Amino acid sequence: IRLDYAALIRQMIEQMKTSTAFKTRFAPSPNGWLHLGHAYSALIGADLAAQAGGQFIVRLEDIDVGRARPHFVDGIYQDLEWLGLDWPQPVMVQSERFEIYQTALDKLRQQELVYPCWATRRDISNAVAKRTADGESWPRDPDGAPLYPSLYRNLPDSERRKLMWEGGSYAWRLDMQKAVQMIERNEGNNSAPFYYIETASGEERRVAFDPLSYGDVVLARKDVPTSYHLAVVVDDAAQNITHVTRGQDLQAATSIHIVLQKLLGLPTPLYHHHGLVRDTSGRRLSKQAGDSGFRELRQMGLSLEAVKALLPPPFGNAEI
Repeated sequence: IRLDYAALIRQMIEQMKTSTAFKTRFAPSPNGWLHLGHAYSALIGADLAAQAGGQFIVRLEDIDVGRARPHFVDGIYQDLEWLGLDWPQPVMVQSERFEIYQTALDKLRQQELVYPCWATRRDISNAVAKRTADGESWPRDPDGAPLYPSLYRNLPDSERRKLMWEGGSYAWRLDMQKAVQMIERNEGNNSAPFYYIETASGEERRVAFDPLSYGDVVLARKDVPTSYHLAVVVDDAAQNITHVTRGQDLQAATSIHIVLQKLLGLPTPLYHHHGLVRDTSGRRLSKQAGDSGFRELRQMGLSLEAVKALLPPPFGNAEI
């Protein structure tokens, strides 16, 4: 996919004349080294911000405290500096904001939009397997995972209190059907509230979505009062992010974020989902797959220009 990048910048600048100042963020998780895909995303965000006369910031998404490591934090800063990027200090760190996420979760609890769920992955897998074995087809979310089969959604309050008293591990799930109904009541059934504005093509494009596509997503756990979905919308609002620049792998999850923004009364930014950097087989790069960090390339002696040449346009010539 090759975009008219100059046209994209012109469109962004025109938009900024009639809106608040452009502000975007690069928000890595310090649980591994940055790879070329991260480098591309950071450079895209910083370049769009610079061209629009806006601001590029860095945020650390380290709610997975069991995997976050201080040396990865240092590595992120070193890699971004090597790319020639700078950002304001101090950097927001999600693990320091658990009380704020708890407040957002409590607001959803007060509206009776979340419920505790004790189902393990095996419980869910077994429930889905049983229903499909009986001939029932089972829906999957946009990422390919089976939808949660509502094992604890309609549990009587007395049974919920009993399970919570017993102290087992549980997650807080969003009752998506209730959430959709509340939004439609608040905004009107004919207002078509479920959409966001995408700008990656070089112009603003309205993207409609099915808010039920992910089902009852997990928003927090007993020991960690947030998930990526809850934390990211709270933090984007707190930092006045006007444009979210991130990879296409997160585009489908935008539907969850729009729903949460509406429920929590938070502003909705514009979205720019850029293409992904892939290996020679076409697989997107990821930490989970063990892809090497681009710091290894520079430690091998590659220059900044040589590393950028490995990226898609406008920095290099690689295909997206």
